[in-house]
Amino acid sequence: MIHVIKADRRHEPFSESKVMDSIRRARIPQSLQGSVLTHVKSKIYDGISTAEIYQHILEFLDQSPKPFVKARYSLKEAIMLLGPSGYPFEDFVAKLLESQGYQTQVRQILSGRCVTHEIDVLAEKDGRTAVIETKFHNSPGTRSEIQVALYTHARFNDVKVRNSVHESWIITNTKTTVDANSYAHCSGMKIISWDYPAGNSLREMIERSGLHPITMVTSLAPSHKMTLLENHVVLCRDIAENPELLDMLYLGRADRERVLEEVNALSSTE
Repeated sequence: MIHVIKADRRHEPFSESKVMDSIRRARIPQSLQGSVLTHVKSKIYDGISTAEIYQHILEFLDQSPKPFVKARYSLKEAIMLLGPSGYPFEDFVAKLLESQGYQTQVRQILSGRCVTHEIDVLAEKDGRTAVIETKFHNSPGTRSEIQVALYTHARFNDVKVRNSVHESWIITNTKTTVDANSYAHCSGMKIISWDYPAGNSLREMIERSGLHPITMVTSLAPSHKMTLLENHVVLCRDIAENPELLDMLYLGRADRERVLEEVNALSSTE
């Protein structure tokens, strides 16, 4: 049996179905899906890392006749590029929640009973306001520990004395520990991580929304992506709907058209 080493160094049996699930979620054309799996199976060996499997998939998609397919498969990596600060991730989370009908504010200062706090995201819907701590990590395998849940809950308890807030959330782009999840469940907090909870994880929320981060765009240089993020442009959709946002990058005509073609393809729900 072939075993795979995950980013957190845990071992698990290689699963064809998991590879296929990830390919389908990325909306890789059905005509390519079987070929991708065949390519991966020709490369695997016992003890291969998930990162290497990922690279084998990307190298196959890089040769694909279908444009921008590779970018669609790079969602997790693209989210990790919303750095080095956590501010773009806060902006992205706010946009994601707005797509679900929430009204959001980012980086708000609220007075608590004891001290003042900077809240990453405030999200209001149906008369209830959530205080959200966003934990951004730029490397796979990193987990948010129970300490994050403890101080997030303490902050909420301090803030709710003087503010009309009702829920405490943690949203992270990687994973949380078992203890963090247990404490959150016991104390009434909500945790959303990359693959938790099932059915409403961060990955699933992004895939359902069709909101792709600007860091997925392969035709933009890293410096261009950073300029956009610094100006709070975090979604491909932002540029698809407002092409004039590219003016700040001073792109040539051909480069500009290439970027617009890609963001429109990534923003498509088809």
